[in-house]
Amino acid sequence: MIEMKGICKTYRVRRREAGLGQALKSLLSPGCTQIPALQNLSFTIPDGQITGYIGPNGAGKSTTIKLLCGILRPDAGSCTVDGLVPWEHRKKHVSRLGVVFGQRSQLWWDVPVMESFLLLRDIYRVPENTFRCNLDRLAALLDLPDLLRTPARMLSLGQRMRCEIAAALLHGPRLLFLDEPTIGLDAVSKLKVREFILEQNRLCGTTVILTTHDMQDVDALCQRVLLIGKGQLLLDGDTKKIREMAGENLSTEESVADLYRRFGI
Repeated sequence: MIEMKGICKTYRVRRREAGLGQALKSLLSPGCTQIPALQNLSFTIPDGQITGYIGPNGAGKSTTIKLLCGILRPDAGSCTVDGLVPWEHRKKHVSRLGVVFGQRSQLWWDVPVMESFLLLRDIYRVPENTFRCNLDRLAALLDLPDLLRTPARMLSLGQRMRCEIAAALLHGPRLLFLDEPTIGLDAVSKLKVREFILEQNRLCGTTVILTTHDMQDVDALCQRVLLIGKGQLLLDGDTKKIREMAGENLSTEESVADLYRRFGI
């Protein structure tokens, strides 16, 4: 179970005007702006649920994921994931989760995909029998056999994303963070990724948190939706409720933009 209570996080950002004089001035007296990323954020996600975490750019989604991964510490509030505080028990915590960032890669660029998988096996210290079992299952579900001998740089975007998802699940995590996993994919690749996520959740009971701007992903996958704006939780409900608020057509950009406008974001 994931539980966040009263989480607050503020960034200090250095800003200055353009020009050499302003650059010299900033060395002596740097100007900083306080930017609140999260403000009193609280929610609970039970085991085995697929949750959509949506909101416009700059709403605080990535900050939330980094806190849940243990990369960041909050300024205030508490958070536990399966009984562990992510930033205090990071080594043990990361062995239980998988993360896929749509615009970043955990595959080594110039070597075959299988070499990256073997290295991840060693990093997570996955027993050989468990690794082979997970690899065979993931390769079958994601149609990977012909890709394992191919360098990552030679893969299409859709092929690489399927390999990225497999890489995140090789060690059998209980929690999966997906940050825009279908960004830039064609319709066929999106369907394959969505089908796999549903199957992974059904077979293994994996808890999934999905952040995305593609509301078709949310409509197809998520049982529940959290809407965040300006660092605050604005809406928490099932997908049906969100769909009704968006005029029964959650997948169009116009309806989502209208939903955001209702909350002033």
